[in-house]
Amino acid sequence: MIEFSHIPVMLEECMKGLNLKPNGVYFDGTIGGGGHSYEILKRTSPNGRLIATDMDSFAIAAADKRLKEFAGRYKIYKSNYKDFAEVLKQERVDGLDGVLLDFGVSSFQLDEESRGFSYRKDAPLDMRMDETSALTAETVVNEYTQEELTRILKEYGEERFAARIAANVCRVRSSHRICRTGELAQIVEQSIPAKFHGNGPCARKTFQAIRIEVNKELEDLEAAVKGLTRSLKKGGRICILTFHSLEDRIVKNVFRDLETDCICDKSLPICVCGKKKEIEVITHKPLTATKEETEKNSRSKCAKLRIAERI
Repeated sequence: MIEFSHIPVMLEECMKGLNLKPNGVYFDGTIGGGGHSYEILKRTSPNGRLIATDMDSFAIAAADKRLKEFAGRYKIYKSNYKDFAEVLKQERVDGLDGVLLDFGVSSFQLDEESRGFSYRKDAPLDMRMDETSALTAETVVNEYTQEELTRILKEYGEERFAARIAANVCRVRSSHRICRTGELAQIVEQSIPAKFHGNGPCARKTFQAIRIEVNKELEDLEAAVKGLTRSLKKGGRICILTFHSLEDRIVKNVFRDLETDCICDKSLPICVCGKKKEIEVITHKPLTATKEETEKNSRSKCAKLRIAERI
């Protein structure tokens, strides 16, 4: 197995966005290889504390190794960040100074062939971030109905040729089970008219859609972002890195909702809705990676960073 590798995206922007406090308590919900977490611990005092979660056992092992010099100041749970409430309860934390969520797929997950995330390498159709979960990409591709496949490709991949791809997948699987990423990528390429082949890799959107379905990435995302933002102490910051428009749209809408004050009809003499502004959005337009960073790390090209502060 190759060594876990993950270059932290927009590292300085995230650290500045968190507005780190020396004795702060921070939550990294998607620790990956621990790049962002390392800097949080490095830039806070010996009393600063980090609580982290990840679903990937390999990521947790790599992060634990990377953070070993800060032993006693951090705890990593093999858990979904969406279950943050239970994790914070176990840690007896009732308020956070900062939250970081990085929704990017790590270089390790993309490059390790056995994981099946990449359409560029022929590998088993897997795509699980949690290697113990039952649902795999192979199951989705071979056992979902044509209608379900079409919906997933449209909703999660925003794929204009979703119906055609789903139909061809079902045609091929009627003769044999599709088990390899290479075959799926080939089916997708053959499903998309040649004149559209210059718009980037043909299989990118399909693989994104299936990965999101396998890992239930958008399920309860809105509630989790809202809950984590509300877990911040006054003045605490939340930084969220997204890598596709579906996640970014959800984060933007949650921030907008939490920043909105009274929503009563303006003709009413007094507020009856009781809604109060809970955050100040720091980035009304998301931050993006610098040209220098995108040249060094191509996976930062589509990253968007949104930041908000609890008031």
